[in-house]
Amino acid sequence: MTEQPVPAQQSETAPAGDEQPIKQRKNGLYPTVSDELAASMKSGWADTELHDLEPVPQAAHTARRRAALSARFPGERLVIPAGGLRTRSNDTEYPFRAATEYAHLTGDLTEDGVLVLEPTADGHDATLHLLPRSDRENGEFWLDGQGELWVGRRHSPGEAEQLLGLPCEDVRKIAGKLAGLDGPVRLVRGHDAGLEQALADRIDAGRDEELRSFLSELRLVKDEFEIGELQKAVDSTIRGFEDVVKVLDKAEATSERYIEGTFFLRARVEGNDTGYGSICAAGPHATTLHWVRNDGPVRAGELLLLDAGVETHTLYTADVTRTLPISGRFTDFQRKIYDAVYEAQEAGIAAVRPGAKYRDFHDAAQRVLAGKLVAWDLVEGPVERVLEQGLQRRWTLHGTGHMLGLDVHDCAVARTETYVAGTLEPGMCLTVEPGLYFQADDLTVPAEYRGIGVRIEDDILVTEDGNRNLSAALPRASGEVESWMARLRG
Repeated sequence: MTEQPVPAQQSETAPAGDEQPIKQRKNGLYPTVSDELAASMKSGWADTELHDLEPVPQAAHTARRRAALSARFPGERLVIPAGGLRTRSNDTEYPFRAATEYAHLTGDLTEDGVLVLEPTADGHDATLHLLPRSDRENGEFWLDGQGELWVGRRHSPGEAEQLLGLPCEDVRKIAGKLAGLDGPVRLVRGHDAGLEQALADRIDAGRDEELRSFLSELRLVKDEFEIGELQKAVDSTIRGFEDVVKVLDKAEATSERYIEGTFFLRARVEGNDTGYGSICAAGPHATTLHWVRNDGPVRAGELLLLDAGVETHTLYTADVTRTLPISGRFTDFQRKIYDAVYEAQEAGIAAVRPGAKYRDFHDAAQRVLAGKLVAWDLVEGPVERVLEQGLQRRWTLHGTGHMLGLDVHDCAVARTETYVAGTLEPGMCLTVEPGLYFQADDLTVPAEYRGIGVRIEDDILVTEDGNRNLSAALPRASGEVESWMARLRG
């Protein structure tokens, strides 16, 4: 990154590479440059407007989603923002990630956008408000820290209309425009503080939460485009797991960070990013559910719990976990625990089918694990008593899965009756991920259990006649895992 010292009146001999972009205008102008240079920078540029652009692949689907939103809230003004850049430190920002609701309804992934559905007699008119190309007349394009010579070219409103299939206007006028209109507004909160302030006297927390819940539920059943994107994410993730297995010897010489970096390379080459912080948990770190520090040793004879997912360029993410023997073969005791989790996952996956209750796959997997804990004399049976009291949860800890899509924990604010107390339908995609975790300091289990954590997770699509394991190409059974690792490691 180009170093950006605090600007002053630059001397004529100051090297251009050391000049900081001016991020704030004074009296509508950007200071510290000579009139001659400013005049030079205004002229001599080719017209780069793009024409005859093909719509993004999801454009037809986003139109259908907006129609469903319109039908749910007739006669109401709806505002869905993308969010903006967030400061990481001083003058650097985190990579931008558009708000899920906004991305789902528009297909646009740029910062500061706002989708507005304006009520009409027969539904809504949808308009997307975006940042236009950076201004060449006032010098924004080369003097502003977010100008296109610093961070890249934005699409013009006309280009965005071709790509996204809906009218586009300048977002810089949207707060004043909305503030000048009458009537209540529903707003997806938490992404644009400026809009929330401008609309403070016209929004209601309860009404806004209804909007957010509906948009979450709108994602419960995936369309064909979304299923295709999830499969892409899973396929890249599988290749990322293969990459990791091939370099486990290098990870042993360094740390879990080598595993994290290896998978991240695949995610960035084939997708947008990782869909969440990769869990690269070796040895006893595998008993920490969300171990993302990834700074521990990788040792022969121990297990590696790798929970990671590639996020596609359209922001759909995979979520896959495998627990791998770092040396390539499970010990007898590791295999005993691994096979128990595998058996529980098989029971959970078998329970995923249309018409089943959402909780059925969790209950099926937990029953198997409770039975194993009783058989191993770690908890007093019978199994029904263990399940009734939830005693298995000391070692199973978490739910057995969740919806998957644009968010790794998708549809998170859907109403209970439509999600966790609901019924599975074709097109839903969820994870099945049972685990057993024996903490290193757990004195209620024999010493040989302590410090072992096992989780197996796959991404399961509900189909018309059952389910399809999107990640089935990645081996799961203990013997298959060993054979797969041996092939990859030569």
